[in-house]
Amino acid sequence: MAIPKMGLMAWFNMKIVDPLNQILRRGLEPKQLAFSTALGITLGIFPICGVTVLLCGVAIAFLGSLCHAPTVLLANFIATPLELSLVVPFLRFGEVMSRGPHFPLTSDALKKVFTGQASREVILSVVHALLGWLVAAPFILAALYIIFLPCFKVLVHKFSTVPLSPKKSPNSPTEVKLKLPTKRSDGREELLSI
Repeated sequence: MAIPKMGLMAWFNMKIVDPLNQILRRGLEPKQLAFSTALGITLGIFPICGVTVLLCGVAIAFLGSLCHAPTVLLANFIATPLELSLVVPFLRFGEVMSRGPHFPLTSDALKKVFTGQASREVILSVVHALLGWLVAAPFILAALYIIFLPCFKVLVHKFSTVPLSPKKSPNSPTEVKLKLPTKRSDGREELLSI
């Protein structure tokens, strides 16, 4: 069953482009968007499939207003193909880090997994993949943030319909004083500060 080109483009626009446009139009800060996108992708490449949305939910609850929840979840969704392609590199990196045994990725190994003969090896390989991700995740998060920050500065400036929050100068007064003209008892006018 072939997916027509128009159907794939409509799906792409509906699932990725339209939500991204809505996020950019809200006028959020580029730093928050860059961090949220980097966090969503970093958590989205977690080497255990089906757990990434839960991890994003925990991160959103823990970080609160430091991240933008829709951006984290959209980036997590976009990272799904990366997640599947990075399982083996994380596995190999974890094996190198722990100096553990090399898990063979052959059709015979898959047969052993399904028959239950390689349960210890599979658990060990999952631990190695998790170790590889844990070591690489902070570097991936930092690199993605550095890459996305200038991109979001341009995109927010171009697409935002809401002006960015004004920057407060450190010496700006925090309270507003009104000066009202009043007449003194001798008939002269003076300004009264309120």
